Amino acid sequence: MVQRIRYIIFLKDVFQLSVTCFGGPQAHIAHFHNVLVKKRNYLSDSDLIELNALCQVVPGPTSTQTLSAVGYRLGGPSLAYLTLLIWLLPSVAIMTTAGILIASFESKNISMGFTRFIQPMAVGFVAFAAYSIIIKTVNTKRAVVLMILAGIATYFIKSPIVFPLILLVAGLVTALNYKAHPREEKQKFDVAWSNFFLWGGVLIFAALLGWVTKGIPEFTLPIRLFENFYRNGSLIFGGGQVLTPMLYTEFVQYAPKQYLTSEEFLSGYAFVQGLPGPVFSFSSYIGALAMRDYGVPGEIIGAIMSAAGVFFPGTFLIFL
Repeated sequence: MVQRIRYIIFLKDVFQLSVTCFGGPQAHIAHFHNVLVKKRNYLSDSDLIELNALCQVVPGPTSTQTLSAVGYRLGGPSLAYLTLLIWLLPSVAIMTTAGILIASFESKNISMGFTRFIQPMAVGFVAFAAYSIIIKTVNTKRAVVLMILAGIATYFIKSPIVFPLILLVAGLVTALNYKAHPREEKQKFDVAWSNFFLWGGVLIFAALLGWVTKGIPEFTLPIRLFENFYRNGSLIFGGGQVLTPMLYTEFVQYAPKQYLTSEEFLSGYAFVQGLPGPVFSFSSYIGALAMRDYGVPGEIIGAIMSAAGVFFPGTFLIFL
């Protein structure tokens, strides 16, 4: 009974964090420290830092994974999934509503002039995010060269496949210089491989299902949205700022899709930056607009499938 009450209190704390955590993953960790460590003592300061560091090197939304990992430590998978749901629900609901309203305004020919104030904000957010990431990670000549070549490649190659290829090539180049990295003592640890197989199984199944339904556009778009976002969520290191250019390439620039205009995309991204909670909830906005031809029920389904697709990979992987 005492344990159950503790879980309820923890989930209330998670909801409080979901509506008060502004500023992205870098700012979220400070909020987590104040509530989860100092106020409730669910875990130690070093434990929280260690979990957050682990989440930095695993694909997916860093702050979401950190909070889900805390839930996993306290109560196993059940509490972790409840933590994930409560954490993302407010921002996903708001971004879904925003997508529905944008689609409704456009269908009724209501002026979207107010978005001209939002779009420059999005450009500023993206530029500042890029600058912040560069300052923290690009600190060698090799890194500078890789950054420039990656920028040139993504500018000229308008295809989602360019991002995983760049990750592989850059990782290979860095790995070849292994002697420059300090040696670490080997430590044996157990890995819950079932979660890895769950992640890989869903990835393969979604890819096959997306391929099979590719030529059947009617009523299969939610499946393809789930596959698209699950794949992107499995490749993202570094949070929503890194996810954004991949989504722009795939859903705005990539000719076979182009579910959103550039104006719609930038407006949504600027809006999500002003919300508490995970930046990855931007996926629900894209999903809602992608399903605009199917009415409000279709938009809600598109938002749910997109959000599930982008959040599940990181959750499965952090359970390792």
